[in-house]
Amino acid sequence: MFVQVIQGPVSDGDAVFALMDDWVRDLSPGATGWLGSTTGVTDDGTLVALARFESEEAAQANSDRPEQGAWWERMAALFTSDPEFRNSTSVEVETHGDPDTAGFVQVMQGRTSDPERTRKLMADDSTDWEAFRPDILGTVSIEHPDGEWTMAIYFTSEAEARAGEQKQPPAEMQEIMDELDSLAVGETRYHDLRDPRMVTA
Repeated sequence: MFVQVIQGPVSDGDAVFALMDDWVRDLSPGATGWLGSTTGVTDDGTLVALARFESEEAAQANSDRPEQGAWWERMAALFTSDPEFRNSTSVEVETHGDPDTAGFVQVMQGRTSDPERTRKLMADDSTDWEAFRPDILGTVSIEHPDGEWTMAIYFTSEAEARAGEQKQPPAEMQEIMDELDSLAVGETRYHDLRDPRMVTA
């Protein structure tokens, strides 16, 4: 799987969503290999979008379409400064429900000093997340160069997510979380998407 993360400040969140609706209706039928997208605008006006494709080649073929270029010109005009693009083919998707029904999505971004160890810790986590945190419908974990990462977590609602955060994790999970924290470089950034829009092909 290939994921492109797009983010940056926008002048009009409603206009962003309207353009996304236009893309899904008019352009997605011709976007071979497109798997879906998650889009939201934070309270401070930052657009965060994740576009998923079967492969990097499929994503590039979509970008090369003239109609895609024309649509992006309209979207680019809504950014108040240059947006940031991050591409990755190192993607892990987990689902415990239907992420498309999420009422709240939190996108976390950070950096680890040891990507390989971080990857192993997460793979070794044997927690029954569906039982422990039924408010989590799924996650998309994305690795970037230099140890940077993005994770999107799909929740049933913000209220249930905040309540779930207060739960005491099992001992094994706490050990994993503590080691992950020890590997973190700098502060983890949180982007709260309170009105997320999810579309699956």
